[in-house]
Amino acid sequence: MASSFRLLIDGAPAADDLLGAMRALEVEENADLPDAFRLDLAVTAREGELDFPSDERLKPFANVAVVAALEDGPPACIFDGYVLSHRLHLETGVVASTLEVWGQDASWLMNLEEKVREWVDVTDAQVAAAVFGDYGISPSSRNSDEDSPSHVEDGHTLMQRSSDIQFLRDLARRNGKLCRVACEDEPGRRVGWFAAPRLDAEPVATIKLNDPEAPTLDALDIDWDVARPTAAIASQALFTDDDPDGVAGDADDGGFDPLDQRDLVTFAGKPMTVLLTTTVDDAGELSLRTTSLLREAGWFVRCEGEADVNRLGVVPRVGDVVALEGLGSLHSGRYLVWSARHRITADAHRVRLVLRRNAVGPAPTGGGLLGGLL
Repeated sequence: MASSFRLLIDGAPAADDLLGAMRALEVEENADLPDAFRLDLAVTAREGELDFPSDERLKPFANVAVVAALEDGPPACIFDGYVLSHRLHLETGVVASTLEVWGQDASWLMNLEEKVREWVDVTDAQVAAAVFGDYGISPSSRNSDEDSPSHVEDGHTLMQRSSDIQFLRDLARRNGKLCRVACEDEPGRRVGWFAAPRLDAEPVATIKLNDPEAPTLDALDIDWDVARPTAAIASQALFTDDDPDGVAGDADDGGFDPLDQRDLVTFAGKPMTVLLTTTVDDAGELSLRTTSLLREAGWFVRCEGEADVNRLGVVPRVGDVVALEGLGSLHSGRYLVWSARHRITADAHRVRLVLRRNAVGPAPTGGGLLGGLL
């Protein structure tokens, strides 16, 4: 199953001279950060001028898109964004000179102006839909799931004092959601995500480390960290409620179904409780804040590895669920794709994956030290 890719600049396929000079193309999709690309080009001198550094095709804010696909598979637009910087490396004789072209996804357009704006009588998902709409970005239909209460004028309105994308990312974090802008199949069809990942989705691929016939990848690094809160307590006196004790928003669960049998508190064996102080208008919003804190803390397992996309059998995307096999009872199971860093050259398409999950498997029942690794 062979992979292929298309590089488009301002909507047109990249010309042969640019593709011929391409040493490598890297694209990173990331749940925490804007997506980014890096294009490495060999530079030559032509009639006293360097060819690509002053090329109008690679000018500031030129639109760059990358579409990858496997043979007979659907296209995946893994990047759609804009050129933001150049880094030119020159050597004597220009023989080994290179130009690094770098940029970020279309959310950068939402970062060009810092604003002061008051939002009244709207929920956080409605705010996200309005902001995405200002840039011609279609909000995901899942953005309104687990929505916040409305920010009413007789309580606390919602104040924005930042760029649009910074504002939405802050809102998403306190809602326990992910905020990003991405395209799915073709460039230009941008979707604004302000939603929690779907952990009940079927795995798009099964990664096998020790399959003697068809190993998916060569190595994996897995770590866990239980120094994280498993419960949060919070209380708040309200202007709209004369109860001197106020309202409580305590939580001991992030609201996500665990991806395996033992979640953070079950695996750690010792609960860790934190106190959250914040300003809210009602108990519902207070519970939302404590739940989102535990949801973020719950991702206590991290896995990193590199695979050949052809062997993987799919172009992985942020938010996909994958399955790991052959890692023993503790670490085999389902993981969420947190970031995917693609490196495309003339010879290969490899991807470095960062996977996260909010649980581990059951304790091993036997098998000695390797406990089922083989």
